[in-house]
This record gives sequence, structure tokens and C-alpha cells, in this order.
Amino acid sequence: MFGDKPKCMKCGKEIEGEEEVYIKMKWPKRKGMTEIKAYLQNEAAFLCLQCFEQEA
Repeated sequence: MFGDKPKCMKCGKEIEGEEEVYIKMKWPKRKGMTEIKAYLQNEAAFLCLQCFEQEA
């Protein structure tokens, strides 16, 4: 799972580098430094711009 590219939770499209996305996640309880991409990959759900605009 760690090596997989993130995908839109609605349409399943792979998220590419520099692409604008919207993220649904819980605010972390702990403070500290972390690898942001790994954290998002494990703790967040992504929406591509097209799916986000359809919901709005």
C-alpha cells in the first residue's frame, strides 16, 4: 500500500504530481515532524478537482 499512488476516492483517478486536490482527514492529535506524503497516504482521502467541483 505504501508504494501505491494516491487515487481520487470518488472516481478512482490517480493523483499526479502538481495536481490540485482536496483532502478529507482528521486533524492529528500529536505534534511533531512527519513525512507529509506518507502521512497523507495513510490517513487521508483524496478528491480530484473535477469530483470536488461536482459536489459543490
